[in-house]
Amino acid sequence: MTTGQSKVRRQLGCVAVIAAVFICAEVARADESGVSFWLPGQFGSLAAVPATPGWSLGTVYYHTSVDASAAAREIQVGRFPATVNVNLNLNLKAQADLMLLAPTYTFASPVLGGQLAVGVTGIFGRSSADIDGTLTAAAGPFATTRMGSIGDSVTSFGDLYPMMTLKWNNGVNNYMTYLTGDIPVGDYNPNSLANLGIGHGAIDSGGGYTYFNPVSGYEFSGVAGFTYNFKNPDTQIQSGVDFHFDWGASKFLSKQFFVGLVGYAYQQVTDDSGQNPILGRFQSRVLGVGPQIGYVFPVGNMQGYLNLKGYGEFDAANRPSGWNAWLTFQLSPAAPSTTVTPTQHLATK
Repeated sequence: MTTGQSKVRRQLGCVAVIAAVFICAEVARADESGVSFWLPGQFGSLAAVPATPGWSLGTVYYHTSVDASAAAREIQVGRFPATVNVNLNLNLKAQADLMLLAPTYTFASPVLGGQLAVGVTGIFGRSSADIDGTLTAAAGPFATTRMGSIGDSVTSFGDLYPMMTLKWNNGVNNYMTYLTGDIPVGDYNPNSLANLGIGHGAIDSGGGYTYFNPVSGYEFSGVAGFTYNFKNPDTQIQSGVDFHFDWGASKFLSKQFFVGLVGYAYQQVTDDSGQNPILGRFQSRVLGVGPQIGYVFPVGNMQGYLNLKGYGEFDAANRPSGWNAWLTFQLSPAAPSTTVTPTQHLATK
């Protein structure tokens, strides 16, 4: 092999490594590896309807399955005169099965003319992620190929998420404001593909509205908010500010049973900071929509609420996407006999 050929092959090997790192980052690059504090779909139907005072316990089984891929590209290597073709077939697949527990206390005494509730959500479950693919870098007659796969999984506990809501009712119109955040005590390793903690704190606040007419049985809810993320001390990356909007629409077919649709929009509005400059300016986005069903039933002198909803995601950018499902069971104080709907819908992370 001549000195020139050896130099070309070394250049190609370097290109393969650089491209692998660069394009792996592209698979899920914004919101620090595509994982955000806000879990889209937390709020849904009846989100702003005031609750019956007292203790309630919400439980959610949450399943998500997402994937992402990278595309081929051409790059120029320093002073090397030829364009290098970099072809990559790379796929990321991730799944999570989580159990969310959310005890909440709703106060009977009004606060600012509304109803105050405080609670906290804890998470336990399993998360897994796998990346596999083939990378080929070629310049003229010379080429180098790298193949392989890596995988990771964790079964542990996640961060804690305190939540405070304030709700007002005026006939068929209901209004709310909320404040929540992330206490980063969950299982997190910056070198792992799969984590249940996000590795940094966050504050999230917003407001919402519910229209509900007990006579017609029609309901619509929408909740919007912004997330401010603190810097991750392990990676020195600070995710940008995120905007999210969750909505739900339903029709009560009886006093206890309803069907409808749910959806969400998620958009990162400012760039991440602290990352390697090669990654550039990235902002994540995803939309989701799907069906839901709900059922209200007595449990002794308490009230039970069961809800099943699912989302199919689309129009994703810089974030893995796929589908997710939520199975919610909530036990709360029985509503007054004149109320025919669940007085509180679980909205947790």
